[in-house]
Amino acid sequence: MPGGGTGLGYVTLSTIMDSNGSSSGRRVCVTGGEGFVGSWLIKKLLDKGFTVHTTLRPNLEQSKIHSRKAIRGCEYVFHVATAVQHTEGYQFKNIVEACVGAAEKIATFCVQSGTVKRLIYTSSVTCGSPLKEDGSGYKDFMDETCWTPLHHPLTLSTGYLKEYIESKMKSEKEIMRIGKNNNMEVVALGLGMVAGDTDLPYSFIPISVMGCLCQIADNEFIYKSVRDTEELLGKIPFVHIDDVCEAHIFCMEKPSISGSRFFCTNVFISSSEMANYYQQNYPDVHIKQEYLDVPTKEAVKWGGTKLEEKGFVYKHDMKKVLDDSFNCGKRTAFLP
Repeated sequence: MPGGGTGLGYVTLSTIMDSNGSSSGRRVCVTGGEGFVGSWLIKKLLDKGFTVHTTLRPNLEQSKIHSRKAIRGCEYVFHVATAVQHTEGYQFKNIVEACVGAAEKIATFCVQSGTVKRLIYTSSVTCGSPLKEDGSGYKDFMDETCWTPLHHPLTLSTGYLKEYIESKMKSEKEIMRIGKNNNMEVVALGLGMVAGDTDLPYSFIPISVMGCLCQIADNEFIYKSVRDTEELLGKIPFVHIDDVCEAHIFCMEKPSISGSRFFCTNVFISSSEMANYYQQNYPDVHIKQEYLDVPTKEAVKWGGTKLEEKGFVYKHDMKKVLDDSFNCGKRTAFLP
């Protein structure tokens, strides 16, 4: 890892951004500021008058700077960044080790800062599969008490997704452990598949949005990941990017929720339901019959409502999630 940074290959931006060009706002840090969630969250925070520190992936010309500089002086830290691939030659052996190492460093920096009041970790709903450990099917419900059994045959068969789940799960538990041992407030926010449009200023479609559109695009690689998710969870959980960022800010501002694990998703559909929605609502779209006819999995009751019980309100329903994703696909030319 160059510069002994977080283990994810991130460096600190040299400038501090806020809504009026000054640094008078309360300071927060968002790791992974160039990503889908990170960039949208930063915009939301700036609009609310916060001064935002962020970190970006380095290139070979950038200086070796520790992420601790981005955290210095901040009241809240959003650890959004995650590794999507591992580069040979760094100090970590694989993505799981890199992500957990980054989480440990970020949490330690927060403790050492003397200013951070709360660390909000962006996790994943895929860490909460209702699969039974003994391989006999699903539990009757899925909520924040569930943890994905990493050695379940279905989990093992998902390849990269299994590695992603393991990295998120172990990072979440490590951050919670450090927070508890050091009396630092920590909240974990497990996201469904984040969908909708993006306001990034270049032609870019996030992988999670591709998940909404993979049947229209006939992208077999992305479709396999979506189907793997459906097998693990019973259905596919989606959530609009705008709701995701509002939920992050809610977890920053809401008192007395330290140590909580929340799931953030409000749309549950099967892959065939998703395909049929696009087929019925976009007449010019052609979707293969094999995507339309996938058998529905057994029903798993969704019980992950802790976030709503604390007062959070989702603003975007299934139609908005799928329609905005379709518009994103058209705008970025992912769809013809």
